[in-house]
Amino acid sequence: NVQHLCNHIFVNTALSDISVGIILLIFSILLLCTCLIVIVKVLHSLVKGKVAAIIKKTTNTDFPFPFAWVTGYIAIFVGAGLTFIVQSSSVFTSAITPLIGIGVLSIESAYPLTLGSNIGTTTTAIFAALASPGGTLSSSLQIALCHFLFNLSGVLLFYPIPITRLPIRMAKFLGNQTAAYRWFAVVYLILSFVILPLTVFGLSVAGWQYLTGIGIPFIMSVISIIVINIMQSKCPRFLPNILKSWDNFPLWLHSLKPWDKAITLMMDLCKNRFSGHPEQPPGSTLPSSAL
Repeated sequence: NVQHLCNHIFVNTALSDISVGIILLIFSILLLCTCLIVIVKVLHSLVKGKVAAIIKKTTNTDFPFPFAWVTGYIAIFVGAGLTFIVQSSSVFTSAITPLIGIGVLSIESAYPLTLGSNIGTTTTAIFAALASPGGTLSSSLQIALCHFLFNLSGVLLFYPIPITRLPIRMAKFLGNQTAAYRWFAVVYLILSFVILPLTVFGLSVAGWQYLTGIGIPFIMSVISIIVINIMQSKCPRFLPNILKSWDNFPLWLHSLKPWDKAITLMMDLCKNRFSGHPEQPPGSTLPSSAL
């Protein structure tokens, strides 16, 4: 009976649960990437020409003055409703992301849709909590409402006031950096979702003294850099001469160009090493047998 309940494609293999989990994780990531690439290709082939112009005009059009501000809030409700229908914010955001990439949907229009998607995805947890037994209904509903109120707080913090819509400016900045330096996206993902969380977790395990002793100076440094950047563009006269421009500091501290040269050089060395062809000095040519 137990073997019948646990019947799966790896049931007759000698692989451990960890090995099976790693295989399924790799397969699911590859399948996800393949599906996203296919979605982009299909949308790019379908949404072009006059169709792209019509969709772009329709999706990026605001209500006439003085009701232009209503457009974003309607988009939030639309995003929440569509996510409620598909019961997955990942599916919804994966569908609108290619539209941004091919220029049909602007970031400003996609932003409220994404916020609404974050609210719509909480309905799944709320329905699951309502279906819980009577003994656990209260606790389940509390967790589901915490999820809902957390996402709702994000909308209230980062949308009603235009100046607080920082994610739009951050997305444009990261997009521009990635367009100029393709490796930047990989480094950003590794730092944001691997190194930084593991560092915070390690410091928290070590003790609150280590966490505060390293975390507070780091946060203060980031805030100071942001404030200096704002003052450099708005009121540089209040800054000392050395802080009026980042050009007074080494280039590698305020520009990605030196890092790009180093990473490009490392990638070229690795490519030459694994390709079997040593790097040729400038002005030299490969022998005729290698051509």
